[in-house]
Amino acid sequence: MPYRPFTPRQQRENTRFLAALRRTGNVRLACRELRVNRSTYTKRRAKCAAFATLWDMTLAAAHAAFQLAGGERMPAARKGRGKADLSAESPQSLRTEGGEPTIVRLANGKLQLRRAPPGRMTKAAEQLFFSALSASANVRLAAAAAGFAHSSFYKRRDRHAPFAREMRISLRIGWERLEGAMLVAGLPDNPEDNAWREQHDLPPVPPLTADQALQLLALHDKSVNQGWEKPHRRKRRGEPWETYTARLRAMWTAEKNREAEDEALRRAAHYEATGDWRYEDEPAPPPTLPPLELVTGWSKAAKIKVIYNPGRALFGGWRLADWKKRSRG
Repeated sequence: MPYRPFTPRQQRENTRFLAALRRTGNVRLACRELRVNRSTYTKRRAKCAAFATLWDMTLAAAHAAFQLAGGERMPAARKGRGKADLSAESPQSLRTEGGEPTIVRLANGKLQLRRAPPGRMTKAAEQLFFSALSASANVRLAAAAAGFAHSSFYKRRDRHAPFAREMRISLRIGWERLEGAMLVAGLPDNPEDNAWREQHDLPPVPPLTADQALQLLALHDKSVNQGWEKPHRRKRRGEPWETYTARLRAMWTAEKNREAEDEALRRAAHYEATGDWRYEDEPAPPPTLPPLELVTGWSKAAKIKVIYNPGRALFGGWRLADWKKRSRG
């Protein structure tokens, strides 16, 4: 279904709804303040991914503001009957009450089962952090929405490889969602930023000489058309070639490791869905043959080899005795 942008009236309604959602942190309360049925905005959310991204970003920002102000996070609505969303967890469930069994790693590297002290991060807090990070692509804001310091999540990322993987994936999802929202906002028929067009009295163009106009065009041309190269791959000023090549090699290695990890995740998802590790268009791997020295019974040659006679020709032709007689004659 092709994307249909909101009308200017719908865009103004969405702006007022997001402002109310930022103040309250609760969808039903925001709709009640605006005296609009909640289904009006939920249907728009289902049709427009950019509006859904702004919705989630506003909720994450509101919950982070509540936590930083010393209050509690507003509970969200439950999904279905008897099934709760991760965002509907109570604030107390984000921290341990004390006495819960948990597995810790000691200084010598061994694992041990211990009782968790009160106030520690739970799995629900981790999942809430991932959800907020996938909506905002901001680690500090997502950490504040979960009610913990951002350094706690960085330490957990450095110590636990699965947490680091999920944090990287959620950050990438957040970045892609923000990029999609920005692309939708940049469409020519999107009325989000065209309120200035409705003004009848536009400000006049300031007087410019021909030289000033050409200089402005030249400056904008440099900033737009000459920034094509990726900044992190450029050679820095005064950087030795050895350091530059080592930095490029390290970046290439990190990119290949991430590509291999992503491919492993895709294959695992494909195996879970189909039961086969190979893709549909992937050819079957060739059979693995054992080394020839381990294969017996395939040769029909005689086991006892005939001793080579240097006086006889092996493959026909002149015999050595006849050749010597002919050479003397």
